[in-house]
Amino acid sequence: MADIADQAMIRRASHDDATERNVLPPLSGTPVSAWLGLAERAIEANGYYQPDWELAVDASARGRTGASLLSATGDAGQLIGLLPVVPMRRIYRIPLPALVGAEPYGTLCTPLLDRDAAEQAVGKMMQQARDAGAHALILRTMSLEGPAMAAIRAVLARDGLQPRLLAAYQRAQLDATRDANQLLRDALGPKKLKELRRQRQRLADHGAVRFDVARTPREVATALETFLVLEAGGWKGRRGTALSQHAGDEAFIRRATSAMAEAGRCEILTLYAGATPVAGGIVVRHQDRAFFFKIGIDERFAKHSPGAQLTLELTRHLCADPAINSADSTAAPGHPMIDPIWRGRFAIGDVLLPLRRHDPLLPAIHGALNIHRRGYEAARDAVRWIRQRRATPG
Repeated sequence: MADIADQAMIRRASHDDATERNVLPPLSGTPVSAWLGLAERAIEANGYYQPDWELAVDASARGRTGASLLSATGDAGQLIGLLPVVPMRRIYRIPLPALVGAEPYGTLCTPLLDRDAAEQAVGKMMQQARDAGAHALILRTMSLEGPAMAAIRAVLARDGLQPRLLAAYQRAQLDATRDANQLLRDALGPKKLKELRRQRQRLADHGAVRFDVARTPREVATALETFLVLEAGGWKGRRGTALSQHAGDEAFIRRATSAMAEAGRCEILTLYAGATPVAGGIVVRHQDRAFFFKIGIDERFAKHSPGAQLTLELTRHLCADPAINSADSTAAPGHPMIDPIWRGRFAIGDVLLPLRRHDPLLPAIHGALNIHRRGYEAARDAVRWIRQRRATPG
């Protein structure tokens, strides 16, 4: 930290940081009816910032509870903007006065902005952040080229400011307005499709292959139990990251899927070979967009590509749904399974939004984030190297 800012300035900024002293209201106190109304009017869909989902995250999900609220109301008193936030200290362990968009377990932090008052909402939320003592707002996994970011850029530009891009990548998405069969032929080609058909036929040796979509609360509750077993039985279970391995995460996903299913905004997909579930996935819906949250597979059937088989069925399912125009894979960049199937792309990134002109603390915040990112990348590369070494026969 000595390389990026004077230590006395950092200590003074941390001491004066009102964002650490509960100035902002808690997210949990947001009126759900107003939040639901805003979600319906949002200029850009974000399934993971819908109230039934994010309140469940905020209540119990491991490392994601207790968020605060940045919000804005319109001239008639209606909610026109909403962003769950936490202090920078909590996420990065860096004592600088900035707020970070709370990660809702779905790796998308695009704020909800009223389509008829998006710039007004951004301006009011930024002022609320300033009043709380923040010098910057950090949005991770933000949609970079959508209308929400356009509104943010416009408001910053009026103040002589501009966002600083911290990281960016292209994420896979599905154009669900296309014919599914043609889309899959264009994406995979005849040779790969023939191989996947062969694998499906071999999967059918274990029993008739069936794709099931759970929609009602009762169906979703049953399908969730199957999904949790699938997820915990695979590599996520071995790494200790499966939802059912942590009481808070399990409570979150049970609450979220139940509430979302009541409103028709959640589906759980299961692919069976006979009576045996071989793959499952959770899909969240918001406006005309779907969000592929998680997938779990039975690794005993790995040679039959159950994850890809499930995604092929999901592609056909979404393309046949007139209410859905597109789907976010919610996947990491270059995902080896879904990127070749869903060939659409959209830009995702982390952005630093300055809140004051000529702010002497902004370079310190930006520099600290860069150092943190480099350290994270180095640690990630080291973990991958260790795993590869362990997987290589000696």
